[in-house]
Amino acid sequence: MSWLDKLERKFGRWGIPNLMLYIVITIAAVFIGDVIFSVRGVSLSSYLALFTQAAVHGQFWRFITFIFVPPTTSIISLFFFLYFYYFLGSTLENVWGTFRFNLYYLFGWIGAIIAAFFTGYGTSTYLNLSLFLAFAFLFPDHEILLFFFFPIKMKYLAYVDWILFGIQLIFGDWSTRAAIIASLINFFLFFGGDFIRFLKNEKKYGAQRRNFRREMKNNQNRYW
Repeated sequence: MSWLDKLERKFGRWGIPNLMLYIVITIAAVFIGDVIFSVRGVSLSSYLALFTQAAVHGQFWRFITFIFVPPTTSIISLFFFLYFYYFLGSTLENVWGTFRFNLYYLFGWIGAIIAAFFTGYGTSTYLNLSLFLAFAFLFPDHEILLFFFFPIKMKYLAYVDWILFGIQLIFGDWSTRAAIIASLINFFLFFGGDFIRFLKNEKKYGAQRRNFRREMKNNQNRYW
């Protein structure tokens, strides 16, 4: 029995069904609040964002409310963002069950807070990205329309993200590296073993494919 099974048996009843729906609705409500209060020069998001100095000096709610800060000020971009991440979250919940999805999100939230202590500011960007990476790992051949026109499989978008992570880990400063690693705690807790096996298999089969192509090319050269 895995550690996830043990936790689910003990704490499974505490899971919150439709968690992603509540998060999406709250983000939309904060966006509306920002629009309403902006006429008075007040930003609701600024009172919810995770500034670590403010949070550790009494504004403890910021450790929770930062996940509700809208990622954009464009209503059109926000609509597609909320739709996309609701789709990802609800699908993961349907596959894993309520408790495991809650746990994945909880670990991502904790990771984002840890990252905030390295950067001074907390963001849900990597937390949301971890949902995408989980979905892409489980459904690599699922297609979405990039820019609403170009069909592309999720695994190829995930490859791009991992490459960008690698570049940031190599060339970024230590706070950036720590933030990335901390923010992906949930992904590696859930998929670490499978992810390492996947990389090994890709390396193995990649070498086999290269050898096959080399032999085919040599055969063609001999034939001609």
